[in-house]
Amino acid sequence: MSKRKLPSEQSELVLSPTTARVIQLSAEIQATPPDEIEFMHTVLCQVGLPRKRTKETRFERNNGKASLLITAGEMFNDGHWEKLFVPYGTKPRLALFHISTEAIRTKSRIVAVGRTISEFMKRLNISQNGPSREAFRAQMNALCACEMKLGYGSRNLNARPVDEFDAWTKNLAKDSTIELSEKFWHELKENAVPLDPRALEGLQHSALALDIYTWLAHRLHRVRRPGEKLTWANLRLQFGQEYTDDKNFKKAFLIALRQVAAVYPDARLEQVRTGLRLIASPPPVPRQTIISYQKTIGSDT
Repeated sequence: MSKRKLPSEQSELVLSPTTARVIQLSAEIQATPPDEIEFMHTVLCQVGLPRKRTKETRFERNNGKASLLITAGEMFNDGHWEKLFVPYGTKPRLALFHISTEAIRTKSRIVAVGRTISEFMKRLNISQNGPSREAFRAQMNALCACEMKLGYGSRNLNARPVDEFDAWTKNLAKDSTIELSEKFWHELKENAVPLDPRALEGLQHSALALDIYTWLAHRLHRVRRPGEKLTWANLRLQFGQEYTDDKNFKKAFLIALRQVAAVYPDARLEQVRTGLRLIASPPPVPRQTIISYQKTIGSDT
């Protein structure tokens, strides 16, 4: 796959704002390493949250040995327990990127999330209008209340992401906080995947694109020569639960993959008749950048 191949909108005389931003960030990424690094848990790089709202209160996604099981939680509000939904879409993903990154940067599982919900949304580069604020608040409630189990091979871990959440419920003179659970925090420290924040910014319009990027960030530098082939059937099992048929999934996947290739220019992939071939590639964040970051924060991440 061409490193600079972009979505079909590139051929239009007037580029969409999303495509224009992807092109701009692609040029920046090719020119310079990132100034900062973001992180995500390795299992969540392989198996992502739902991309659309599901009516079920339980969601499972699998990828080879890795598995994620999320169960909708409950939150006490106005004198009663409210049953919530399973978090989905881009917003909880962006929140998890930020919270995980701040926990690693500060070496603390207690993460500041701003004095107001609008302040936190601004940090995530999310629109802060009224409807968007309420939708984001609902997603944060769902994320913080959910139960999460991570599996890898025969290893099982109960690792709900959040232990305590009392953010934005009152006017405070200091930041509200989210406290990660001890198990999730321990696993994150041991299994964090470095990501380029500019790539996440360019892909934040698409949960599928974010999932493909984090998967490739985790996977490509581990591929052995001469490469690994994945069929469309394999890819749909991992990424395509939200699609009704193979044709729609393949079309959406390829559009998202072209955007990912733009912001991960060192990614080496080939589209073959039956699917994709992954070729050993450098990770999206150069090793020297990671070493410099570790020295800056005094961490062995």
